[in-house]
Amino acid sequence: MTALAESVAGAGGVAPGTPARPSRRRGSGAWRFAVLLVLGVYFLVPIGASVWYTVRDRVDGGVTGRVYGAIPGAEGFAEAFGRSLLLAGLTVVLALLLMVPTVVLVELRLPKLRTAVELLTLAPLVLPPIALVVGVRSVLAWAPDYFYGTPVAEAMFALQRPSLPWILVLVYVVLALPFVYRALDAGVRGSDLRTLTEAARNLGASWPRVLGSVVLPVLRTSVLNAAFLTVALVLGEFTVASILGFETFPTWIVRISGSQAQLSVAVSVLSLVVTWLLLLLISALDRRRGTKESS
Repeated sequence: MTALAESVAGAGGVAPGTPARPSRRRGSGAWRFAVLLVLGVYFLVPIGASVWYTVRDRVDGGVTGRVYGAIPGAEGFAEAFGRSLLLAGLTVVLALLLMVPTVVLVELRLPKLRTAVELLTLAPLVLPPIALVVGVRSVLAWAPDYFYGTPVAEAMFALQRPSLPWILVLVYVVLALPFVYRALDAGVRGSDLRTLTEAARNLGASWPRVLGSVVLPVLRTSVLNAAFLTVALVLGEFTVASILGFETFPTWIVRISGSQAQLSVAVSVLSLVVTWLLLLLISALDRRRGTKESS
C-alpha cells in the first residue's frame, strides 16, 4: 500500500492527507476583490457625483439639503409620483393574478407546457418596447376612425384617461411578464408544492383556498421579488409613457430637468434610495422567514 501511494504521488496525484495548495485560492480571492472593487467604483462614483451635485450650494459652494426639502412641494411631483405608484400597484396585482395560477397549473397539471409558457413570457424581451408601444398607439388610433360611437371606441377612450391610464397598466403587465414568471418559477422549483397542494385537496380545501392558504405562503418570497421587480420597472419606465403622451414619474423628471436640473437629479437619487430600501426589506423578510423555518 505504501508503494502504491508513493507511485500515485509520483505520477502527479495527491496522496491522502496532503495539504491543498493555498496560493490558487488566495489568487482567486484577490481577483474577486478586484472585480468587486471595480464594480463598486463604477456604480458608486456616479451616484456620489449626483449626490454632491444636489447638495452643493451654487452661491457659496457649501453643503445644503434645500433641494431635497423642496421635492414634496415641487409642481407636479405629487400627481406624477402618485400616478406612477398607482400604476405600479395595479400592474403588480394584475401580473400576479395572471402568473401565479399559471405557474401553479403548469407545475401541477401541465408540465409539458412549461417550455411554451417560458417562450411566451420571454417574448417581451425579444420584442423591443418601442415597437410594442408604436403598435399599441396604432391600435388606439382606430377608435375615432373605425369605431366612433360604438362600445369599442368608448372602451378605448376609457383606457386612455389621463387620471388613470389603464393602457399603461396593460402594457406594463406585458413588459413585466419575464421577471414575474422567472421569480415565481424559481420559487415553485425550490418547494415541494405538489405534496402540499395534494394534502390540502385531500383535506377538502377548494382551489381558491389552496392558492390563498398554501401556495401564496410558500411562494411569499418569490411573490415579493416579483412585486419588487415590477414596481422598479414601472417607476423607471419612460419610453411607453412618453410616446403615449402620459405624464408619469420618469416623464416628469425629464420634463423638469431643463428648468430645475438639481431638483430632477435629487428626485432620481431619492428614487434610487427608495428602490434599495425595498430590496433590503425583501432580503430582511427572506432571512427572517429562513430563520423561523430553521428553528
